[in-house]
Amino acid sequence: MADSAPSKPTACLALADGTVFYGAGFGATGRCVAELCFNTAMTGYQEIMTDPSYAGQVVTFTFPHIGNTGITPEDDETTDPVAAGMVVKWDPTQSSNWRATEELAAWLSRTGRIAIGGIDTRRLTRAIRQLGAPHVALAHDPDGNFDVEALIAEARAWAGLEGMDLAKEVTCAQSYRWDEMRWAWPEGYSRQEAPVHKVVALDYGAKRNILRCLASAGCDVTVLPATATAEEVLAHNPDGVFLSNGPGDPAATGEYAVPMIESLLQDTTLPVFGICLGHQMLALALGGRTVKMNHGHHGANHPVKENATGKVEITSMNHGFAVDSQSLPKGVEETHVSLFDGSTCGIRLTGRPVFSVQHHPEASPGPQDSFYLFERFAEAMATRKAS
Repeated sequence: MADSAPSKPTACLALADGTVFYGAGFGATGRCVAELCFNTAMTGYQEIMTDPSYAGQVVTFTFPHIGNTGITPEDDETTDPVAAGMVVKWDPTQSSNWRATEELAAWLSRTGRIAIGGIDTRRLTRAIRQLGAPHVALAHDPDGNFDVEALIAEARAWAGLEGMDLAKEVTCAQSYRWDEMRWAWPEGYSRQEAPVHKVVALDYGAKRNILRCLASAGCDVTVLPATATAEEVLAHNPDGVFLSNGPGDPAATGEYAVPMIESLLQDTTLPVFGICLGHQMLALALGGRTVKMNHGHHGANHPVKENATGKVEITSMNHGFAVDSQSLPKGVEETHVSLFDGSTCGIRLTGRPVFSVQHHPEASPGPQDSFYLFERFAEAMATRKAS
């Protein structure tokens, strides 16, 4: 059932169930079709929009102050926005931030991303929680001309993220080196000039701040495309292997990523560390399964408990698939669990420096409670080299 439209709406959000939201469009004009999710973070809209893990998704921001810090190139997680679109409660205001170089609406327009403001995001979020992440069509037309039935039909026809390998679409085209470390006041980003560990990072949609955290932990990082083979990884003679975050269905990406990881685990004793999609890739390689979640976890305030210590970490999360804890074989331990729903947030191969987490220890945006995981990875590489 369509909502009553305000006078001269310039944007329209149509859900596959026939629900329609009207609002004020900003950013690029046109239309897109994607899965709709919501993110509860109070900061970091730029990092969220440029996070490759959001490929194929329109993001509803539950926090109303979006756009007030403008756009800062230093905060990009990749070169351009990857999320398909943006839904907000209030139209963006003029930014007030000494680091900003551009306004949100101008940035979205320049980079081809559609946004809609003036939406009842509480109602929309409740619908997502209750009914699951819907397929939607989002349209922006300054003249307010919308073929609503066609938009609903597009949303219903969209295949969805299950079975979709999006890592190939967001991965790097060729290998590259990374030495930039985490941002710090007042110098900003500095370079790692004395690395002690050589790491190969598989790019399934890697966020820049993950690579910065690896560099800050003393790593000389070489990034390889998602489709790299075990032979190509080992040709760099790494001290450890990192499996990055990324979008889409892990089972689909696993068609080519899992055999590579299995080879590394069978033929070497290298430390392996995975985050987000990399965590799911590792679980699949160890014999586990992944499942599509109802509405996923997206935010910067998610409590996760480390089972070994009982410590609770407040974490950043962004995932719509999860590792099925019941599928983990003997010898694979569940190390972290979500205190929201009990889902698996970390695993480890017993007796080996092979581990992964579902949440984002690099934060960006969010708390830094889990940065110790990068240090744990560095310690594992140091221990192996010393033995």
